[in-house]
Amino acid sequence: MNVTPLEWWITIGVTVAVLLFDVVVIARRPHEPSMKEAGLALSVYVGLAVAFGIWVSSFHGGQYGLEFFTGWLTEYSLSVDNLFIFIIIMASFKVPRVYQQEALMIGIILALIFRAIFIGLGAAAINNFSWVFYIFGLFLVYTAYGLVKSYRNHDDEEAGDNAVVRFAERHFSVTDEFHGMKMAIRIDGKRFLTPMFLVILALGTTDLLFALDSIPAIYGITKEPYLVLTANIFALMGLRQLYFLLGGLLQRLVYLSLGLSVILAFIGVKLVLHALHTNELPFINNGEHLDVPEIPTLASLGVIIVVLAVTAVASLWKTRNQPPPQRPDEREDIPQT
Repeated sequence: MNVTPLEWWITIGVTVAVLLFDVVVIARRPHEPSMKEAGLALSVYVGLAVAFGIWVSSFHGGQYGLEFFTGWLTEYSLSVDNLFIFIIIMASFKVPRVYQQEALMIGIILALIFRAIFIGLGAAAINNFSWVFYIFGLFLVYTAYGLVKSYRNHDDEEAGDNAVVRFAERHFSVTDEFHGMKMAIRIDGKRFLTPMFLVILALGTTDLLFALDSIPAIYGITKEPYLVLTANIFALMGLRQLYFLLGGLLQRLVYLSLGLSVILAFIGVKLVLHALHTNELPFINNGEHLDVPEIPTLASLGVIIVVLAVTAVASLWKTRNQPPPQRPDEREDIPQT
């Protein structure tokens, strides 16, 4: 895929402009968005992603457009599962609803930064070491196995189970109350961290862990860094609105983690097959390529759509008799930090 420097700069410039616009608007008027506002913004982001995919197909070829849509859908599905952790973090730290948009925006910016770093490292590794696909593939299969092995209801998860946050709580003075979006304040001449600092710290470290799964997964779909980056950008851009739209509905998606484990395992196997097809390791087939089948991108897209559809339908069917979903930050049984 031949991406010109102009395309790179336009993509980066538009991304930064959108983020700056969001930050300025939210900072000027902190509020909890209505369902209409969140739905409209999410529709715009999804529409832009679809338009971008069509543009890629038109100017760079249908195969690259297919790779973008598959990668974007993969990253979006992983992001939906991550949303529940964000909700638990907000509830655990009792973040006022009026400040949650700003906290999420900072978390999304951190996620973009971390993923950009991992994308660059992944691209460098792929260009220099073909055997890195073995590592990516086996890591995804191991991650999928871990999801199945530790499968449990999201209700049991605690945001406080974060070593970095626990370290900050033990070694720094933290106030009990929020002071807007300030992360540190002075009281009687002494500097204190605010709970918002811990929230951002929890979101940031969580984003870092999420990147470890998502970047190898999308490199199993496409080897093009430009498509990997843009798929992540579009998946993250609408995440804040999705957070307010879905809310308690995420509790109904009880099989989501299991569905994602199937997707990760599938992509992991796809990566291992690709690694065998381009094998250069001397202790495997004397360094010669193996004539193994490779899974086409269209088949990958089909598998991902079917797994997500089955997961959603099965989850909603299982929870059909449950009372109306309630956001975790509206419940009293969430453990407080």
